[in-house]
Amino acid sequence: MNYCEQISYNIYTAEKDDFSVMVDNLLSSLPEEETIVRLSFFGMPQNNEQYLERRGILRNKITCRFGDKQPVLSYVSQPPLNGALIMEVHAYREDKEDRISFRKTEEGFPYVIIENGSGRFLFAGGFQDDIQNTSIATQSSEVFEMIDRLLKKEEFPINSIIRQWNYIEQITGFLGENQNYQSFNNARSNFYSKTIWDNGYPAATGIGTDLGGVLIDLDAALFTSPDAYATKIDNKLQIAAHAYSENVLIAAHKTKTTPKFERAKSMTFGDKRIVYVSGTAAIRGEESLKGVGLDKQLHITMENIAQLIDNAKPVMLRVYLKYKDDYEEAELLMKSYYPDIPVSYMCADVCRDELLIEIEGIAISC
Repeated sequence: MNYCEQISYNIYTAEKDDFSVMVDNLLSSLPEEETIVRLSFFGMPQNNEQYLERRGILRNKITCRFGDKQPVLSYVSQPPLNGALIMEVHAYREDKEDRISFRKTEEGFPYVIIENGSGRFLFAGGFQDDIQNTSIATQSSEVFEMIDRLLKKEEFPINSIIRQWNYIEQITGFLGENQNYQSFNNARSNFYSKTIWDNGYPAATGIGTDLGGVLIDLDAALFTSPDAYATKIDNKLQIAAHAYSENVLIAAHKTKTTPKFERAKSMTFGDKRIVYVSGTAAIRGEESLKGVGLDKQLHITMENIAQLIDNAKPVMLRVYLKYKDDYEEAELLMKSYYPDIPVSYMCADVCRDELLIEIEGIAISC
């Protein structure tokens, strides 16, 4: 089978109940015929103490259910808008010649490696440091050190990262004069400077969370077949984020480094491909569309996404809204674009104050 036919993505939602009951209900929905490689839960604890408590509940339940074959696990502190708790599932239909390994980092985070005729594929995440006692800048540096150790251990170069999800508590907030998102970008730039990105940076999302400090998930790939490869994707309507001018950056620790990601990145397998769409918003060139309302911002965002995916079809979208009261309007508008694909909606701070919506997704061309 082709990798594009083997990998699958889905979204499950739970109605309001006790947290433990909601988790059990979601886990009971998992497909049994597929290998689960990533579980991302989205919910809203009251504070970081409760966040850690619920993260512990999730870890215990995943251990009990999967034993020594645990998928990547992350718990994102964002209020879900189309459910009380949302579970995003990345799964893989194993072929008889495939090899799947379940391992843990030295910090105890589960990760998965798939080896098949096209290459080696790493699914990793849940990377977090001390979220209660250290700054976003310190957490960012420590989390990238964890990632560096894992990549070295498994012999994946840093520039093999294809897709990265970056969740940052109070992303547009400040510690003194230092903005949290810029502090994160500085740490990412420092980490990425260890290698040459001759095939483009990863696709990525940098999005705010209410709690949970800095949390990073990632996918990486090493290709072994000549018909399997990665490609960076630019949007002619936007300046690449890593080429932004200082006019749209905010200094942190007296430094302004650009966000290091591509607008999208694809993995091609023969005549099929997967497109990872980065967090996308109503930005033209490098400037946000201001004062135009949700409808117009969403329309421009979807135009940007259409530029990136070309003839590929979305199989999953994630919508981040700055204001929860915009949910019904956003859902109605999204259904006019893609009525039949899984979409999750979260209330989250976007990286610029003036942006009302950000959308990311995964598309497949068959």
